[in-house]
Amino acid sequence: MAVQYEYILIRYGELTTKGKNRKDFINLLFQNTKQALKSFPELEYRKTRDRMYIDLHGAEQEGVITRLKTVFGIHSFSLAVKCEPIIESIQTTALEVVNMDRTPRTFKVDTKRSDKTFPLKSMEISRAVAGHVLSNTEHLTVDVRKPEYLLQVEVRHDAAYVMGRTEKGAGGYPVGVAGKGLLMLSGGIDSPVAGYLTMKRGVKLEMIHFASPPYTSEQAQQKVHDLTQKLAAYAQPIKVHTVPFTHLQVTINQHVKSSLNMTVMRRMMYRVAEGVAKKNNCLILTNGESIGQVASQTLHSMNVINAAISTPVIRPVATMDKLEIIDVAKKIDTYDISIRPFEDCCTIFTPKSPATRPTLADVESEEARFDWEPLVQKCIDETESIMIYHHEEETSEFSDLF
Repeated sequence: MAVQYEYILIRYGELTTKGKNRKDFINLLFQNTKQALKSFPELEYRKTRDRMYIDLHGAEQEGVITRLKTVFGIHSFSLAVKCEPIIESIQTTALEVVNMDRTPRTFKVDTKRSDKTFPLKSMEISRAVAGHVLSNTEHLTVDVRKPEYLLQVEVRHDAAYVMGRTEKGAGGYPVGVAGKGLLMLSGGIDSPVAGYLTMKRGVKLEMIHFASPPYTSEQAQQKVHDLTQKLAAYAQPIKVHTVPFTHLQVTINQHVKSSLNMTVMRRMMYRVAEGVAKKNNCLILTNGESIGQVASQTLHSMNVINAAISTPVIRPVATMDKLEIIDVAKKIDTYDISIRPFEDCCTIFTPKSPATRPTLADVESEEARFDWEPLVQKCIDETESIMIYHHEEETSEFSDLF
């Protein structure tokens, strides 16, 4: 019977720089990996200081590979076959692995020997394996500089692993290791990308969305849920908080002069978001603001808007241009959802000539025209929450007491 891949060997990558925190990082990555693969109950897991091993037990490997690519903290992973830690067994297994992957024309063998009692050194193992493969194939040649195919061998005390196919992981840090943040998810192109990049740095996210019915539609709300479902592939489940923003937004429009309407609205959104963040133990706010894209995203505007709150605001796409952001959106499969033609609250009551260089004094003077504090608190108190899973059938609703 032909050899089949039996294991997946996972490399931690950036986690190796974490010193004393390394153990915590690895344990969290281990939990996140099992969560991502929970639909494959037959899998068996084992972790060491520098590797994680998954025994496939006959699981459908392409499905496992697809899910592993969404786990932040994994640098790369390889499909492997386990064999006896003797050179003859390693050679035989290596040839069988090469014959499973017939597309390459050039190859290289790279060996890591953890068992220093093994009679051959790493370079000697590589030469012996490469020689056996060359002697028994017609389509392969060795290229140690730029091989099309890297055949990897790991020799341990209890077993040897021969690895053929290697896949790039998502990189970054395990989601949750850096704490929790609140993403201001508008439904546009930029904020889901900001969420993805924030999670990649180990931040577990909840979402906040501002709804202004009847000016915004149910389709706009559905966009937010669909975008969250895409992001939940990287760290499910994700809680979404929906803020009833209509009354506050209409009040702003009635009392604030047109040119500063957008600036005041953003300051109110920040205040509401900060209140929801504190209720849910989120340490930061994050959003999709990019410097200079619109009037509210000039440095002058950002400075005045930020002054409304004390919670740190992270802007992962601040220095990216629109085409760069779109490229990431397409990569994470949020772009087609984001361009659905349903307006969010930021696009209603838009002034013809919004201020691009507002001053704090002018904005505070406009805010003094109405009693905004109870309106902000009402938004916070009446916010409703729902849990979104990567798979729609798992979605379940929670009350605002969740």
